[in-house]
Amino acid sequence: MASTTTRLILGLCALASAGCAAFGDAYEDARLARQANPAPCPNAFALSDAARMVVFDGEPGLDAVAWSAEVTDVRTSCRYAEDSPISAEVTLDLAVGRGPAARDDTLPLTYFVAVTRRDKDLIAKEEFTVPVTVRQGMATVELSERVREIVIPRAGENTSGTNFEIAVGFALSREQLLYNRSGRSLKFPEL
Repeated sequence: MASTTTRLILGLCALASAGCAAFGDAYEDARLARQANPAPCPNAFALSDAARMVVFDGEPGLDAVAWSAEVTDVRTSCRYAEDSPISAEVTLDLAVGRGPAARDDTLPLTYFVAVTRRDKDLIAKEEFTVPVTVRQGMATVELSERVREIVIPRAGENTSGTNFEIAVGFALSREQLLYNRSGRSLKFPEL
């Protein structure tokens, strides 16, 4: 019995030291990456007017909701050095729900990624469409979408990533945008 316990303890010690070495390697890799590229990334966020979407089948109301979607998180990473352009990627976390008026299990969800000079001009904007399926018996699905290879030109090596912003949101119809701006909520219909 003692030899089995001793082997188990030695095995756990070996696993623990291997895990510590792996964590140490990951920490060292992260430290080296920060040293090689200490520059900050552009701020990434969801535009408040375009961060949610409701698709109605008929007049707006709880029973007429076909689909709803929300941007729940936005993350970015980037690299640049000297006078090279910023190479960035952005990840959007989305929550999509199928409502009582949905006629299908799949929604072609279109979102955009836009790059701007901070609080100023639009540099570029691109739309992406992803089919989202919410199977029967499920009300919602969560997914992450990653947009890679966003290239942001810089005037020179002293131009920081903080001079730019990456804004994301849903491609909305005029009616959907006005609904979002109205402040109405399906959670509290009496408001």
